[in-house]
Amino acid sequence: MAEVVLFHHAQGLTPGVRAFADELRGEGHTVHTPDLYDGHIFDSLEAGLAYSDRIGVEEIIERGARAVTDAPAELVYVGFSLGVLPAQKLAQTRPGARGAVFVHSCVPSSYFGSWPSPVPVRVHAMEADRLFTDEGDADAARALVDEAADGELYLYPGDQHLFADSSLPSYDAGGAALLLDRTLAFLGSR
Repeated sequence: MAEVVLFHHAQGLTPGVRAFADELRGEGHTVHTPDLYDGHIFDSLEAGLAYSDRIGVEEIIERGARAVTDAPAELVYVGFSLGVLPAQKLAQTRPGARGAVFVHSCVPSSYFGSWPSPVPVRVHAMEADRLFTDEGDADAARALVDEAADGELYLYPGDQHLFADSSLPSYDAGGAALLLDRTLAFLGSR
């Protein structure tokens, strides 16, 4: 079984993010869910993004790094949207990464250096999610999976950004179930 660190999206460590982590735990994986927001949860993506802007992207990434200081090196890093930033940085720069799963977002690997070729990566997003397609994430995801020795991009029908969070109106049960199945299969091979 894999040991996983799952970083939440801009609305915080919502019940839906916790539920996704619980699904992974239910299959025997050890899953850590650091709270990058110190307990703050926001009702809208806009409010959550405003809060993350006040904290600053670098501080969010640093909070993610501090969250794994005492964790073993052999982790799978999972990030939902904003949580992709610490997940991607750690997968790229912390020795021992077993894999990475980026949901709703991706940044160019050059943001953190280069992708370590032995680390497998999976990127998941909805094909018409404007935050993913219009802000460069889709291009970054395609480049990343091409750069990685073992990389895959999964695009789901729909236009919702946080489709995997069951506690939000953007939740898409079909897409989230397929994401969970694919993530469990990926973790099973780690």
